[in-house]
Amino acid sequence: MTLNDLSEIIAARKSADPDSSWTAKLLSQGPEKCAEKFGEEAIEAIIEAVKGDKVRLTSEAADVLYHLLVMLTACDVALDDVIAELAARQGTSGIAEKAARS
Repeated sequence: MTLNDLSEIIAARKSADPDSSWTAKLLSQGPEKCAEKFGEEAIEAIIEAVKGDKVRLTSEAADVLYHLLVMLTACDVALDDVIAELAARQGTSGIAEKAARS
């Protein structure tokens, strides 16, 4: 499964019954709840990275990616737009890119 596949599944669940789908339940609670859940998962991934537990980090990273896509969907931000932004940054030094945003 690709991130595009997962993003499409999440978008399709937006109109599903919240009692039948975890994704629909999250989306029905709005962008704030989706962002909160993404933050929780990101912190769990950070903890596993610091502990050096690659197996748990892999699992938490999958949760982070899923919840990022849910948050993007809740905020009506398309994955393709994020990918286009990454493509626009390609070939630019990360240091130069950050300086340009300041």
